[in-house]
Amino acid sequence: MNNRNRRQFQLSEKQLGYAMVIPSLILVFAVVLWPVAQSFYNSLFDYRLNDPTRSQLMLGATVDLERYADNYFYIEGQLEGLESTAESGEDVSAVSAIQEGVAQHHSDLLSDEEIAQKVEQIDELLMSYTPVTDNDLKYAQVDNDFASSYRELLQEYEAELMEMAASTENEQNEQQFQQTADLLGATADNILESNFVGLSNYGKYLQDARMWASLWNTTFFTVVTVAFELALGLGIALLINRAFKGRGIVRASVLIPWAIPTAVAAMMWGFLYDGQSGIVAHYLAQLNIIPENSWLLSTASGGMFSIIVADIWKTTPYMALLLLAGLQTIPESLYEASEVDGANKWQQFWKVTLPLLKSSILVALLFRTLDAFRVFDLIYVLTGGGPANATESISVYAYKTLFAQQNFGEGSVLSVIVFLCVGIISFAYVKLIGSDLFAGRTK
Repeated sequence: MNNRNRRQFQLSEKQLGYAMVIPSLILVFAVVLWPVAQSFYNSLFDYRLNDPTRSQLMLGATVDLERYADNYFYIEGQLEGLESTAESGEDVSAVSAIQEGVAQHHSDLLSDEEIAQKVEQIDELLMSYTPVTDNDLKYAQVDNDFASSYRELLQEYEAELMEMAASTENEQNEQQFQQTADLLGATADNILESNFVGLSNYGKYLQDARMWASLWNTTFFTVVTVAFELALGLGIALLINRAFKGRGIVRASVLIPWAIPTAVAAMMWGFLYDGQSGIVAHYLAQLNIIPENSWLLSTASGGMFSIIVADIWKTTPYMALLLLAGLQTIPESLYEASEVDGANKWQQFWKVTLPLLKSSILVALLFRTLDAFRVFDLIYVLTGGGPANATESISVYAYKTLFAQQNFGEGSVLSVIVFLCVGIISFAYVKLIGSDLFAGRTK
């Protein structure tokens, strides 16, 4: 019986493979896909931390009960005071109508027992000068039509009271009218309409010239830097792969730029590029390579040239290291056999080195392309995306929108765009370029 049970519970090779992959898929979802999914969800809202009316993700109309209850407490007293001090019968009747309209809508709002209980709890906290920290208590969803009508009514009352303030000659009454109007306007702002906008943020950025310019800057930067780094990295890897005296010191020296933190390297290059005291800018101008000392950081083409040179200097050693690892896996016997066949160094490079180095080149290109496309710190520290956004990458644009402007909705759109671009690049490398490599290994 025990043997039968064991046979029944044995997994096939395919099932065992899936069982081994499941933990990795869960980890990928938790670390990669979940933040992306959260960013996509945020991108469906007009979500801005610098705007109190849009500082929450609201699928429906919502009332900020803490501010509403605090404002309404003063509105009652203000309207009663206006009614008793109004100069004309017309103003008295207008204030009385406003008082009745506000009281009626307030009563309709509190007709919901849950909201009434929340307002009662909030009043107790406000009386003890205790802030409301529980969002479930602070905010309450209401009917969209009711919220819209109440908000419009308060704004109409605000405009009406402002007209009364402008028409009265009594300075004290004018101040009271204005204060009450301001309270009504603030209360209207406490009734928050839904900030769900669907995919309209994506439509906006598909027509945004700045987004396309930053995407072009990122693509141009990626193509140029990766191409130069591959060529220079391969040359350095071939050099330090040879046996010569002091090879260890040369290898360690070559890797120094890569070991320097990117932000530090960017600051260093910023001093070297400086138009007044930068030694690089000075000698490039003396050699007539650039038109003037300030060209590197003050012009669009100069700024792009500057970040490309700095990135090539910084990251070429990384490319060389990856290619060196690939070179050291090529058996020396293949070169000896090619020499016997009469092949020269150039023929050995094209017929032996490059074909056997293909896998390492693909891996190096994939890693560097993805890393270059996500460039942020080098550009942010060196040029800040300037001048006039000429060097602004898509990541820098997303950072400015997310954190400088605190516009999380539109900033999340840019983050999703970066993710999609990185996914397309990865797919292209694996499917279009790497297919031959993987197919060759399976034969």
